[in-house]
Amino acid sequence: MFKIGHIEVKSKALLAPMAGVTGHPFRVLCKEQGAGLVYTEFVSANGIIRENQKTLDMMKFTESERPIGVQIFGETPEILAQSAKYIEDIVKPDLIDLNFGCPVPKVTKRGAGSAILKDLPLMDEVARAVVEAVSIPVTAKIRSGWNNGCIVAPVAAAALEAAGIKALTLHPRTTKQLYTGEADWSLIAETRKAISIPLIGNGDIKSAADAKRMIDETGCDAVMIGRRALGNPWIFREINDYLNTGILPEAVRLIDRVKLCHRHLYLESVAMGDYRATNYIKKHLSWYLKGFPGASDYRKRLYRQMEFAYMEGEISRIITELEKDPELANFAYREEGDLFPNVPGSKDNY
Repeated sequence: MFKIGHIEVKSKALLAPMAGVTGHPFRVLCKEQGAGLVYTEFVSANGIIRENQKTLDMMKFTESERPIGVQIFGETPEILAQSAKYIEDIVKPDLIDLNFGCPVPKVTKRGAGSAILKDLPLMDEVARAVVEAVSIPVTAKIRSGWNNGCIVAPVAAAALEAAGIKALTLHPRTTKQLYTGEADWSLIAETRKAISIPLIGNGDIKSAADAKRMIDETGCDAVMIGRRALGNPWIFREINDYLNTGILPEAVRLIDRVKLCHRHLYLESVAMGDYRATNYIKKHLSWYLKGFPGASDYRKRLYRQMEFAYMEGEISRIITELEKDPELANFAYREEGDLFPNVPGSKDNY
């Protein structure tokens, strides 16, 4: 357990905010598997001020998801402060997170996301404005810098702490790297020495062992999991168990993966309606249903379904088939590094 301001976070494995992914259903599933803190998808401060309905809907959550943060992005201190106050008064999350880390060009070309790391005085102004506007803790997520010639993470982190930020997440890649190359964990260790507030490490954590290694090597207080949680909410349970006991739980069985697909579909239908849920769930199916013999055939069976009742029925049929084939039903793998190093046959079939 560690604290962000007055908030107790009971697990050192946190779910990263991801656009188009970390909606209510996925957050619920990750929370059930032990995510200590979850975030909404990042939302535009301008959209909040305009009371754009789609933006407001993205911030909805249930009490079971607490502690939860809302991550906002923008480039204007006044608008970010106004949006943060609106979120505190209307949405009532546990904390607000400032997105100073998004490297996507459509965000950075406006001066938002990680582009602000090129203008640390503006970053400081934004942080102070938001901290002064709300009473709940404000956190921030940053990258190492704009490019290899502009590595600012330790300096930016110290400035953010001085501005009143209560915890910091560092993804030690530059904006120009996007998600290529390797995350430089040594920058997390360097940043740890520069600040006293909780530091959360992010980047290249592919397993529970990686999470422990990051904490041991850098001294960070917790780890944030993004892409590795896709189709794999169990990673939070694995990290927690490994950190607490040194033992990994058994890898998840195929039948349990398919059952989670069934539940995820139901949660999405409640959240967005049957039609939208049927189409939206397909990208999650591509993440859940891989790594076992015949996986591509199962995905094809589900991808072709265009109506909720047919999709639900097809998943139910797959569960019934697996119950009659214990060997396949109990097939299990754990995602670590290369997903299929010991699986014979064509990877295209997995």
